[in-house]
Amino acid sequence: MTDKLNETLIEPISGLTYRVRPGESGEGKAPCLILLHGVGANELGFIEMAKHLDPRLTVVLARGPLEFGVMQFGWFQVHFTNSGPSINPMQANQARQKLLSFIGQLPQQHEIDPARIWIAGFSQGGIMSASVGLTAPEKIVGFGLFSGRIMPEVLPLVQPGPALQKVRAFVSHGVQDDKLGIHFARNAKQVLDGYKVPLQYHEYQASHTLNVAMVDDFKLWLAPQI
Repeated sequence: MTDKLNETLIEPISGLTYRVRPGESGEGKAPCLILLHGVGANELGFIEMAKHLDPRLTVVLARGPLEFGVMQFGWFQVHFTNSGPSINPMQANQARQKLLSFIGQLPQQHEIDPARIWIAGFSQGGIMSASVGLTAPEKIVGFGLFSGRIMPEVLPLVQPGPALQKVRAFVSHGVQDDKLGIHFARNAKQVLDGYKVPLQYHEYQASHTLNVAMVDDFKLWLAPQI
């Protein structure tokens, strides 16, 4: 079924372009993992990972709505300054809304179980995954934040409580990350602990990357939940 990843689809409500590797769950609707790429990249970067994920999962590779160049996309504009990342918060919120709409449409379009949807991403894709998970815990059962951060702009939209405490989180980050420093991951841990979100947290001797060890740990985190 991995040949399906060669095809691009467009979800008409959100307008997002995406690729799908259908799950092989047999009877019933499949669990789903949505993967989001970082800024200036595209969904093709997750194809190899998608091929080696649990075959029961329907894996969805979503493309950011903003085009910055040939096959270079993102979820919002960002500039890196001496005082940290400076983002376009309107674009970030619009992307979050598009993703919520996208997630809402997937179950009926691809025989996905709406009660078993995870979302994860690298860098800006991880930022968006955390934003979705924290603001709409009813939409997903867990999220992965790979070498990303939790935007302070999204915190006013978070509603602490039992629904949020049911969402599981996975955070991985390299201690040598020179794009988004390790302090962003440690801050994310503090925020998630404060909301009592069940969290698995990992630091690695790595830079701004998603390496094999990170992917393997994510798979181990995800496997018992499927």
